[in-house]
Amino acid sequence: MQLNRDALLKAYRDMVTIRRFEERVQEEFSKGNIPGFVHLYAGQEASAVGICAHLGADDRISSTHRGHGHSLAKGCDVSAMMAELFARGTGLCGGKGGSMHIADLDRGMLGANGIVGGGPPLVVGAALAAKTLGTGNVAVAFLGDGASNQGTTFEAMNMAVVLKLPAIFAFENNGYGEYTAAAYAVGSGDIAGRAAGFGMPAVKVDGDDFFAVHAAAQEAVERARNGGGPSAIEVDTCRFYGHHSGDAQLYRGKDEVKRLREERDCLQHFRRRVGEAALLETSELDAIDVQVAAVIEAAVAAAKDAPPPAAAALFSDVYVSYPEAAP
Repeated sequence: MQLNRDALLKAYRDMVTIRRFEERVQEEFSKGNIPGFVHLYAGQEASAVGICAHLGADDRISSTHRGHGHSLAKGCDVSAMMAELFARGTGLCGGKGGSMHIADLDRGMLGANGIVGGGPPLVVGAALAAKTLGTGNVAVAFLGDGASNQGTTFEAMNMAVVLKLPAIFAFENNGYGEYTAAAYAVGSGDIAGRAAGFGMPAVKVDGDDFFAVHAAAQEAVERARNGGGPSAIEVDTCRFYGHHSGDAQLYRGKDEVKRLREERDCLQHFRRRVGEAALLETSELDAIDVQVAAVIEAAVAAAKDAPPPAAAALFSDVYVSYPEAAP
């Protein structure tokens, strides 16, 4: 499918927003302004944006501990996300969720998740609800190569196939599950092939190529919406930072990250492709770069000025109290 100019500009804006957001988070975390840990998504932007481009607000996604990119691609507010990382009361979750527990149910974002493989069962539930209610919605589980080895993931894929659910399993294979190479930890060496063994269509795509991800996601989403059941997409991608901010990355080869940034930057691939095809002007993309930088700067400034959660909010949103059933 040929994307029109507006769609191309939006795709670039979304990818740049994720990249600049993560770069600024790294800077602020290094200064001690962001508590806890952060797991940065920089380098993987084409995956989140290429897939979420096909989703509406009522479609659902689950995320991982590396969830900022998925949240932004699904439409979560930049300023509220930054405030959440700064643990401010104006944050998306009131400043109490932080980096690994960002959620926005109004946007269909079921939450980042510190549990490896915790998202797929949530997505199966969302997909089952969509099928039962006949909404036509789909649910996407974003997960990594590490989570591809989890029993929760296997059970979720099997149930999605058995019940023919509108679910998509998007495996972002960035080469490492925490500090362990996927080449060592994934026994078959083929995440898509293993997913296909559960009885669903599965493809592997170049995660540096937004257009390849977009095309694979379009097919999977259309299949799901039309009652064709689940699919799996393995996105061959890379991360430009460590497992978490501050990771010494001693498990990576000499100059590996430098090479990845030079050869596998999805933003540069996108700019080159649309330029060679005369789809967009360089000046248009440069203007987006400037606009996004201003948005991120404003988000950081607002987060720094915002108050922390009020003491009275300590016990709110912790447990849900259900009314007792009538006798």
